[in-house]
Amino acid sequence: MMTKTWMILFFLFSVISEAQIRSGKITFERKTNLYKKFKGDDVSRWLKEEDKIKIDFFELTFNDTCSLFKPQESELRETMEWATAKNTVYQNFNTGTRYLIKNLWGEELHLTDSLFKREWKITQSSRKIAGYNCRKAIWQANDTTRIYAWFSYDIVPSTGPESFNGLPGTILGLATEDGGIIYFAKKVEILQPPANTFIPPKKKKIYTVTELKAEMTKRYGKEKWFKGMIQTHFGIW
Repeated sequence: MMTKTWMILFFLFSVISEAQIRSGKITFERKTNLYKKFKGDDVSRWLKEEDKIKIDFFELTFNDTCSLFKPQESELRETMEWATAKNTVYQNFNTGTRYLIKNLWGEELHLTDSLFKREWKITQSSRKIAGYNCRKAIWQANDTTRIYAWFSYDIVPSTGPESFNGLPGTILGLATEDGGIIYFAKKVEILQPPANTFIPPKKKKIYTVTELKAEMTKRYGKEKWFKGMIQTHFGIW
C-alpha cells in the first residue's frame, strides 16, 4: 500500500514538473499615464486628454539561467518617442549580474551591475494574466512609491519586466500603486531560445551603475529634476 502511494505521488510530481514552463518568450504591453508622469509640468497645456496614455510593447525572452527584456521591434513611426524610456536588460541568474542599455539625453549608454534585490511581500490576492494564475506581491520602493507585481508559479524562472526578479515565478503583471505605469503580459510562448540570445552586445565604453551615477551627479546634481530622475532610472526600474 505504501509503495502504491509513493508511486502515485511521484507520478503527480512528474506531471506538475512537466507542466511548469522553464523557457520561452513573453510579450508585454506597457501603459504610461503621461499626465501622472509629468504632473508637475502643467502637462495639459501641451498634451490632449485623449493622448495621455502612451503604449509601448516589449519582449521578455528567458530560460532557467538568463533573461533578456527589450523593446519590441516595429516599423511603425512612433509619436512622442521621447516621453517614455525603453530599456534593454540582460539578467544572468548564475553570475548574479545584469547588463543594461539605456538611452539618456539621446545617447545609448551601456552599464553593468549586480542583480537588483528587492524585499517582496507575497499576498493571498490572485488573478489571471494571459491565461496563467498569478499571485500578487508588493515592494515598497521608497517612502512614496509602492510597486505591485503579479507572478505565476507555473513559469519557473525568477524574472520579469525591466530588471525585476526575486519572486518564486515569472512576473506577468507590474504596476505602480497609482497606476501611472502598468505592464501586462499579452502572450506567453513556450520555446527554447538560442544560447546567443543572452549575450550582450560589445561596447567600448561600459559603465558600472555607480560610475554613471557619480558622473551624472557631477554634471547635473544641482538641477531640480535630478533627484527624481536618478530615482526613476536607477532606484526602481
